[in-house]
Amino acid sequence: MTVLRIGNASGFYGDRFDAVREMLTGGELDVLTGDYLAELTMLILGRDRLKDPAAGYARTFLRQLEECLGLAHERGVRIVANAGGLNPAGLADAVRALADRLGLNVRVAHVEGDDLTAAHPGSLAAHAYLGGFGIAACLREGADVVVTGRVTDAALVTGPAVAHFGWQPGAYDRLAGAVVAGHVLECGTQATGGNYAFFRDGDVRRPGFPLAELHEDGGCVITKHPGTGGFVDVGTVTAQLLYETAGARYAGPDVTARLDTVRLTPDGPDRVRIEGVRGEAPPPTLKVGRNRLGGFRNEIVFVLTGLDIEAKAALVREQLEPALGKVAEARWELARTDRPDAGTEETASALLRLVVRDPDQQAVGRALSGAAVELALASYPGFHVLAPPSKGSPYGVFEDVYVPHGAVDHVAVLHDGRRISVPPPRDTRDLEPVPEPALPEPLPPGPCRRAPLGLLAGARSGDKGGNANVGVWVRSEEAWRWLAHELTTDRFRELIPESRDLTVRRHVLPGLRALNFVVEGILGAGVAAQHRFDPQAKALGEWLRSRHLEIPEALL
Repeated sequence: MTVLRIGNASGFYGDRFDAVREMLTGGELDVLTGDYLAELTMLILGRDRLKDPAAGYARTFLRQLEECLGLAHERGVRIVANAGGLNPAGLADAVRALADRLGLNVRVAHVEGDDLTAAHPGSLAAHAYLGGFGIAACLREGADVVVTGRVTDAALVTGPAVAHFGWQPGAYDRLAGAVVAGHVLECGTQATGGNYAFFRDGDVRRPGFPLAELHEDGGCVITKHPGTGGFVDVGTVTAQLLYETAGARYAGPDVTARLDTVRLTPDGPDRVRIEGVRGEAPPPTLKVGRNRLGGFRNEIVFVLTGLDIEAKAALVREQLEPALGKVAEARWELARTDRPDAGTEETASALLRLVVRDPDQQAVGRALSGAAVELALASYPGFHVLAPPSKGSPYGVFEDVYVPHGAVDHVAVLHDGRRISVPPPRDTRDLEPVPEPALPEPLPPGPCRRAPLGLLAGARSGDKGGNANVGVWVRSEEAWRWLAHELTTDRFRELIPESRDLTVRRHVLPGLRALNFVVEGILGAGVAAQHRFDPQAKALGEWLRSRHLEIPEALL
């Protein structure tokens, strides 16, 4: 059958507003997808719904359609987005009302069944990650627009592929190929040079959004519209493949994709071919993302300038200890951003950050902020803070729980009101680590030079609940022979001291010349808890790349 061209116009709630129009006008497309949901987004939408039961979806999507629904309809491009968030039925109704107002005969369907909040008392939102077969049912029945709640990000691509090619649930290799394509597309411009370690390889001032040309056998080509910014090469695709993953088995509700079977090859300018992806039956359970309110937090950042930085930090800590006695959790971090004999006051200053958490808002609110303010004329010389203390704000906690496939009622709700139930997978397979692959032959001994890892290796990092992953890859076989032996878990802990007391797991992906490290618990209770300076571990990989170690001179 013909190639299916699927584009992406959103990697998160708040992504480039004009991307929908750019993708519809920039070249040929069959389907345009948008990923609006993340762990933090579900919490934000949950809080919106507390204020207004009719809310709970991404309003930006509706405003984008107001500009572009007619254009998509005119060009025959179908739209699939998870912008429904916590209220996909409400968003579907809003899109229908918009189409009527614009005078467009557009069939709008939605997918539901992911909402398990009622079964998880104490949750603000608890939603199962559904697969793509509900989306496929909507498209097969003629939907022009499909909105969903919490589906896997890759389902936005697997659903249209299933509908177009007629794949059955057991077509694991084909489904796995679509999952890999969906994973590359899901974060938008991260596949076209955005947030890329080797960003100086091209012009990334305004990267274009990516698209995949899918084939019936599950293979695809990742590319972008002609004339758009950024670039697509094996490195940009590798980086995105490693993003927020763990081992070789990448599990989903429809299929488990084997990342250790992925083959990437250049296919011309701004084109990378993905082939050889193998798939297995999905695991017997579905992941459920559970968001709940964890309590209240407050933050004060003290500025310490000039001499005696350590002594100044010790003084203010000692002065505040009485006020912290009743707080459930207090965390101090001193960032030595100061320089000796600095030319500006800012570069002469360090930052001392205090973060407090407690179930009681009063404990972290005015009582604490008042104690800090009272030090204004009675503490270290040069006392000031970056912002006035607040009354404390609620924070969220994200948790993964798992339920059997049969615990959800996965339903495609069509434009005419008909409901099609999506059955759970007939076959499942317990998720197990793959055997450790053989490492390449190490490089022969030779002279080395102490240098940053990033001169040789790229990296991309991200969050999954309280864990972080750091994918590291190199671009030559010689560099891989060195990296595979040099960057062990022990060396990783040495280079990233925050991980020394945590569980670090290393996964080897020789086909991508990559190592993937999962650091368990480094993000505490997840991004909404703001556990560390970089709460989503977005820059953890860049920190790793900046660390120095002995690198063979032949590779530099």
